[in-house]
Amino acid sequence: MASTGHPSIQDTTEKDKLLTSVSSYGSQDVLGGSGSCPSGPSGFQSQPQLKEEEEEEEALRRKLKYFFMSPCDKYHAKGRKPFKLALQLLKIVVVTVQLVLFGLSNQMVVTFKEENTAAFKHLFLKGYQENAPQAVHTQAELYSRINFAVEQYLALPQIALGQYAYVMGVGVNGSALSLCQRYYRRGTIDPVNDTFDIDPRVVTACIGLNPPAHSFAPRNDDYKNFTLQFHKLINVTVDFQLKAINIQTVINNEIPDCYTFAITIVMDNKAHSGKVKISLQNQASIKECKDPNVSGHAESYALEFFDVLVAFVCLLSLLLCGRSILRGILLQNEYVQFFCHKLGRSVSWDDRMEFINGWYILLIISDLFTIIGSFIKIGIESKTLSSYDVCGILLGTSTLLVWVGVIRYLSFFQKYNILIVTLRAAFPNVIRFCCCAAAIYFGYCFCGWIVLGPYHTKFRSLSMVSECLFSLINGDDMFVTFAEMEHSSPLVWIFSQVYLYTFISLFIYMVLSLFIALITGAYDTIMAQTQEQVRMTDLHAFIAQCADTPSSGKFRGPEGSSCSFLCCCEW
Repeated sequence: MASTGHPSIQDTTEKDKLLTSVSSYGSQDVLGGSGSCPSGPSGFQSQPQLKEEEEEEEALRRKLKYFFMSPCDKYHAKGRKPFKLALQLLKIVVVTVQLVLFGLSNQMVVTFKEENTAAFKHLFLKGYQENAPQAVHTQAELYSRINFAVEQYLALPQIALGQYAYVMGVGVNGSALSLCQRYYRRGTIDPVNDTFDIDPRVVTACIGLNPPAHSFAPRNDDYKNFTLQFHKLINVTVDFQLKAINIQTVINNEIPDCYTFAITIVMDNKAHSGKVKISLQNQASIKECKDPNVSGHAESYALEFFDVLVAFVCLLSLLLCGRSILRGILLQNEYVQFFCHKLGRSVSWDDRMEFINGWYILLIISDLFTIIGSFIKIGIESKTLSSYDVCGILLGTSTLLVWVGVIRYLSFFQKYNILIVTLRAAFPNVIRFCCCAAAIYFGYCFCGWIVLGPYHTKFRSLSMVSECLFSLINGDDMFVTFAEMEHSSPLVWIFSQVYLYTFISLFIYMVLSLFIALITGAYDTIMAQTQEQVRMTDLHAFIAQCADTPSSGKFRGPEGSSCSFLCCCEW
C-alpha cells in the first residue's frame, strides 16, 4: 500500500539515494542477472518497520515518476531549470551553423577540383568530349595521343588559361614528367596456329622529361623516339604534377589554399581487344601557402573559436547525457532489487530497457561525431589537414542525428508522438519482413549480374544491379531499362524480359504493398489503442500508484549544501 505522505529522508538527499545502491533491497543487479527472488516478505514486522517500508516504497515511486517526467514537468516538480533541454536547443543552432559554414567552404574546394580536372582533360586528351568515352584503335592514333599530351604539357604556360606551375623532381631520374609503358617480359601470340607463349612477369620502361627553362629554350624530343611493345603491351602512363592556388576563398574571408595536382593519363590495353581506353586521373592535395598576403585582410581566428565553442557545447552535452544514462542504470538496479526482495517478483527485460533511453545514446553518438569533426575542421582551417570528405561525413551525420533528436521533445505531446509510436510498433515486423524480402532481392541481383551483365550497361557490377533494381521498385527508369537491353543474343533477350517482368510484378505489386500494409496495420493498431484502455506494464502500473502531481510540491526534497553544475542539470 502506498502512503501519500512525505517520504522520510534524514541523512541523505533524494539525489544521493538515486546515485547510490540501496542495501536494504539486496545485492547489486545492473541490467542483467535476474537471479532467483524470494517468495516475498516473511516474518513478523513491527508497525514502525512497516511504516518505514511504505515510506521507502513511496519514495521509490516518486523517484521513478520524476525520472520519466518531461523537462517541463520536472521544472514544475522541483523548480529546476531545464538546463539540458536549453543546451540541446543551443546545440542544434550552433551545429547547424557550423555545418553551413563548412559546406560553403567545402563547396568551393570541390568545385575548384572538378573544374581543374575538366580543364586538364581538355588540355591533355586529344579530341576530348564531355561524357564521351576516350579510346583509340590504331597504333598511329595511340602515338598521336601520347605526343599530344606531352607537347601540351611542355607548352602549358603559353596555352593554359589557369595559372599552373611545374613540379620538378617527381618523375623518373628526378624529372618532372614520366612516360612509361608496362608490358609482359615475354609475349608471343600466334592466332594463325592458335598458340601463345607469355611470361606474366611485368616489365616497366620509362623515360623522363623536363619542361624548358624559358619559352625560347629548345625542347627535349626524346619522347618521339619512345617505341611501344604493342604485341605484349599492358598500358602506357603519363605522370606529372602541377601547382595552383584557389584564390576564390578570399570571398569567404579565408586565406587561399595552395593545391598540388598529381595527374596520370592512362592508356589501357590489358584486354588486348584492339581498343585502347584512355582516361585521366587527378589527385589533389592541399597545403598552406607560403607567405600569404591579402591586402586589407587581418588574421582572424573567429572560425576556430566558433569550432572550439561547438566542441565544448557537445562535450558538455555528452557528459550530461552519459550521466543521465548512469542515473537510469542505478535507478533500474534499485527498482529491480525492490521487486525481487520486497515483492518476490522478477522484472521483465522490457521494463529494464525502459530505463535505458535510446535518445541519449543517439545524442552521445552525435556529440562524438561533432567533437571529432570540429577538430578536423580546425585542422583544415589551419591548413594542417585536408580531410574534407571525412570532416563532411562526421559533421553531416552529427547534424542529422541532432535534428532527429528533436523528435524526442515532440514525443512528450501525444498528438505529435504518432510517428515514433508507429515506428516502434512496426519495427519488429518490418525487420522480419525485410529479411525475407532481402533473400529474394539478392537472388535477383546475382542472377541479373551473371546473365545480363555482358549485355546491359546497368548490370555490369553488383552495385549497379542493386541500384537498377531498387530504382525499378520505385517505378524509375522502367522503359530505359527495357530499351537498353542488347538483342545480340535472342535467348538472353527473352530471359531478360521474363526476369524484369517477374521482378517488377513481384516487388511492386506484392512485396512493396505488403511492406506498406505492415506500417498501416501498426498505425491502425495504435489508433485503436487510443480508444481503448492500454495494457500497462508492471513498471508503469507501479508508478501509476503515485498520485502526486508535478506541482504538488511533494517532489521537492531537502537539498544538500553543495551541488555541482552537472548535478543541477535535470532532464
